[in-house]
Amino acid sequence: MRVALQARSSNKDWLACCRERGHPRAVQDGEEMVPVDELLRALESGDAETVLAAAENIHYADLAALYENLDDEQRERLLSVIGPEMATDVIAELPDGLIEEALGHFKPAQLRVLLGNLSDDDRVDVFQVVSEESQRRFFALLGPRDKELTRNLLKYEEDTAGGRMTTHVGRITADMTVKQALAVLRRDREDTETLARIFVVDAEGRLVGRVRLRDLAFNTWDTPIRGIMEEASEFILATADQEDAARTLSKYDLIVLPVVDEFHHLLGVITYDDALEILQEESTEDIEKLAAISGEQSDVAYLNTSAVEQFHRRVIWLVGLAFVSIGSGYVMFRFSGILQQAFVLALFLPMVVAAGGNSGGQAATMVIRAMALGEIGAGNALRVAWKEAQTGLYLGLSLGLAMAAFISLILPHLAVETGAGFGFIRLAVAVAVAATVQVLSATTLGALLPLFARAIKLDPAVVSSPSLASTVDVSGMLIYFTVAGALLRW
Repeated sequence: MRVALQARSSNKDWLACCRERGHPRAVQDGEEMVPVDELLRALESGDAETVLAAAENIHYADLAALYENLDDEQRERLLSVIGPEMATDVIAELPDGLIEEALGHFKPAQLRVLLGNLSDDDRVDVFQVVSEESQRRFFALLGPRDKELTRNLLKYEEDTAGGRMTTHVGRITADMTVKQALAVLRRDREDTETLARIFVVDAEGRLVGRVRLRDLAFNTWDTPIRGIMEEASEFILATADQEDAARTLSKYDLIVLPVVDEFHHLLGVITYDDALEILQEESTEDIEKLAAISGEQSDVAYLNTSAVEQFHRRVIWLVGLAFVSIGSGYVMFRFSGILQQAFVLALFLPMVVAAGGNSGGQAATMVIRAMALGEIGAGNALRVAWKEAQTGLYLGLSLGLAMAAFISLILPHLAVETGAGFGFIRLAVAVAVAATVQVLSATTLGALLPLFARAIKLDPAVVSSPSLASTVDVSGMLIYFTVAGALLRW
């Protein structure tokens, strides 16, 4: 009962999203419906004909998103009605955790059709997320050619260019004429991912150039390919990180990026839609790590992720940073004598600590972004440190002057006593110097932490943000009380 209630609740949320997206509407019994409304009603009533008709009017990506919100019975009914042909694209769009369960609804003969219809990169993605037992069972259902392709692609890690590429690429040889090239492309057109870019290889299969379909269309049939091809200057090794591939596609405004091995043999391509997925995955990973969320990111919708899973991903950093923050309390405890003599210092302590966290976070964000875009590396550490130190000094002086003006000009009129025998001017100087030093040190530290993390093979995002905040809290208190004790001298 609970599952059914949760599914109906999720379906309502999904229907609201569908209406916001502007799905085509139909009217039944005076009530306006989107195709998803119709599909859900048909699933509940068991009307297979209506389910199929409604599913055909819904994009496969939306069907995959809807599948997440159905209960087990509705999922089985949907897949059994749409069959392996229509389910192929839906399976490719499902979150990793639901793929094996969805495939379990099909019989072997249906699985053979579905797995054969999947593009080779999507098929490899499926094999990478299912259990070893299912992987062996699915592999036995593949045809000889698909077996060879899948086996070759599985050699590459999931997060590499080779693991994300498709081998369905327009491929011709340099010694062909335009007529011969068109004949080859016509023969392979159904299996080719895109014909927007066609790659030219030599007799050994090494990448030597590229042509566009219009180059073939607007040249005579006897024109040699070697005479009209362009140099394929942008390519990537199959073992390179997927993020490097996506960055290359974005930087050079490419539609497809050829993937080669160490001998420059053309293995396949990564398409622009792959790049969008990669960048989404990487940005999600960085955002989560900046927020101190550990573990593998979930591709299941937020509302369908259990509280227990969310707990496991958050608790380690939360508890760990809590113990680190005890250091801030210890510093305050050690300098409690200063606060007892001049409690007015407590007024500016949160400001100094927060200013360091904010400026350090700004620096870390700028450096992590530059690293992600390939603008800086470990060899630029000194230049980065010098640049951010200058920026930190300017920021610190600006904040210090603003605080000094506030303390000397406004604070005396707020019925605040300095105590301990010093005036507002000395207090203004102490707070201004402490704020300047804190911002300068935090900005420099925030810039260097990501570079240090990359140097020791750690993710800059997860190291920088959580550890920086706690470190700057402790250092801010040390700086504040040390400067105040030295300059006020009661």
